[in-house]
Amino acid sequence: MNMVHPGPRAVERVQARRAALRPVHGQLRAGQTVMQAVGELFADHGCKGGVVSLAGLACAPMRYVLPALSTDGLHAAWYSDTHAPAGRWTLDSATATVGRKDGAPFLHCHGIWSDGREVAMGHLLPFDAVIAEDVAVEGLGAAETWFEALPDEETAFTLFTPQGGGDGPGLFARILPGEDVITAIETLAARHGIATARLHGVGSIDHIRFAKGHRMDCLATELRLDGARLARGTAHVPIEVVDIDGHIARGTLERGANPVGVTLELIIEPTGETP
Repeated sequence: MNMVHPGPRAVERVQARRAALRPVHGQLRAGQTVMQAVGELFADHGCKGGVVSLAGLACAPMRYVLPALSTDGLHAAWYSDTHAPAGRWTLDSATATVGRKDGAPFLHCHGIWSDGREVAMGHLLPFDAVIAEDVAVEGLGAAETWFEALPDEETAFTLFTPQGGGDGPGLFARILPGEDVITAIETLAARHGIATARLHGVGSIDHIRFAKGHRMDCLATELRLDGARLARGTAHVPIEVVDIDGHIARGTLERGANPVGVTLELIIEPTGETP
């Protein structure tokens, strides 16, 4: 069974805005929620949106959800009940796209975390997870480009959508459902004259196929790009991903076989000369 969304199919299948990217780095303070701390970090750098790695961040309490099948007769997928494990959990790897929702800072984070005994992956709840210890983080931000959480007619979700735009070489993008991840990235980059770049993002893929032959046969997934890059116009996209049962998989995506499920939020950071 493949993902079928309730609304009309949008004509534009990849949405993108130019961005002048700048480094974002600093301390996230213990006692704040993840959302409070990241929001303040980006405000201190004069950035409306971007991406940040939260690897090394410890949370207590820790709160997150898994992807889930929908039971409401509308959405193609949904979220699990909140997971509220006891104790302190450290994010081993985590990517958060940052933007705005209802006039306030907002973020979308997928990652892997551990309490020293168990390992889990999911969608972090940034208003409920509290930072246990000061930690240094870094990422990329933009002053005039951001992701805005907006209602999406096709999926019936509220989704991060690129807004604003400057004259910088970077890109904020959203790839829409059904589009092959690698093909969409390469086509978008070529359109904007980008041949070499780092790729940052989070999202979902409907039934994942990896280049080495393994797969994740699940309609609803949550993933983060893990060292993805564009080299001479060719996208290499390693990911970390979790399914509805909490199973975690890693690998590089196979070309032409990985349709976006609900959305894929992407920041393209050029690292070389344009062709």
